[in-house]
Amino acid sequence: MDIHTLEKIVVDALEDIKGKAIEVIDTQQLTPLFERMVIATGDSNRQVRSLADNVQKKVREAGGSVVSVEGEDSGEWVLVDLGEMIVHVMQPATRAYYNLEELWQASPAQPRKPALAPAREA
Repeated sequence: MDIHTLEKIVVDALEDIKGKAIEVIDTQQLTPLFERMVIATGDSNRQVRSLADNVQKKVREAGGSVVSVEGEDSGEWVLVDLGEMIVHVMQPATRAYYNLEELWQASPAQPRKPALAPAREA
């Protein structure tokens, strides 16, 4: 399956279950292990597990395969390995603590996106 098709399937699957702050990181210049990393947030253990389950379901329905899944028991952080793409679904506190976006984007090959300016009060 083409990486762009897989990316669309994964993002749509996350949006279907109301995943928040979905971010896709192109990692092909950073590691030979996978081409994309998708990070999303779920508000509860149940939602995190549901998001990860929906990703697996939609990928399989499209003819793709799931290599492995880790973290389903706790539901704080579930990793879905799709081979050329890794999907991290986390609760907000876990995502903030590990800050994978900064880890994977703060490199010379792929500069980190500038932070949004805080909203000004009127």
